[in-house]
Amino acid sequence: MDLRSLIRDIPDFPKKGIVFLDITPLLGNGPAFRQAIDALAEKFAAVKADKVVAAEARGFIFGAALAYKLGIGFVPVRKPGKLPYKTSTVTYDLEYGTDTLCMHEDAVLKGENVLLIDDLLATGGTLTGVLQLLDQAGANVAGIGVLIELAFLNGREKFDSQLLKSVIHITG
Repeated sequence: MDLRSLIRDIPDFPKKGIVFLDITPLLGNGPAFRQAIDALAEKFAAVKADKVVAAEARGFIFGAALAYKLGIGFVPVRKPGKLPYKTSTVTYDLEYGTDTLCMHEDAVLKGENVLLIDDLLATGGTLTGVLQLLDQAGANVAGIGVLIELAFLNGREKFDSQLLKSVIHITG
C-alpha cells in the first residue's frame, strides 16, 4: 500500500509557507496504520530496547503503538504543566519557533536503551529536544524512527544516520 497517498498536504498551516502533512487519513485506514507500525517495528527488529520515547501529540500515536507491538514500555514527553510528577525540561528550536518539552525524571533510567519515535522529521528540532532530555537521563538511544522524513530539509544531518530510520522519505 502507498502510505504517502494517505497523507494530505495542508498549505500554510500552522503558519504561512509551511506545508502541514496531515496523517489523519492514514490513521483512519486500519490496514495502512497497521502497515506503518509494522514497518517501524521491522526497522528496529534487531534493536534491543527497553522503552519507546515519543513527544506529543502525533509522536504518541506511533510511539505507543510501536511500544505495544515490541512488548516494551512507553514514555510520553509532554509540554510544560501536563505531567503530574517531577520533570526534566528542555527548550529547543523548531522550524517555525521554539518549544519546551518535559519528561518525568524517573521515566527513563540511566543506561536504559530507548527508541525515539516521532511522526515526522523536518529540521530535527523536536527530536533534538527529546535527545537532550534522554541525555540528561543517561539513556542510550538505540534508534530514532519516524513515519515521514522530509529529506529536503536536511534534518537527518543532525543525527547519526545509522540510528535514524524512516518509513516514508519525501525528497521535495
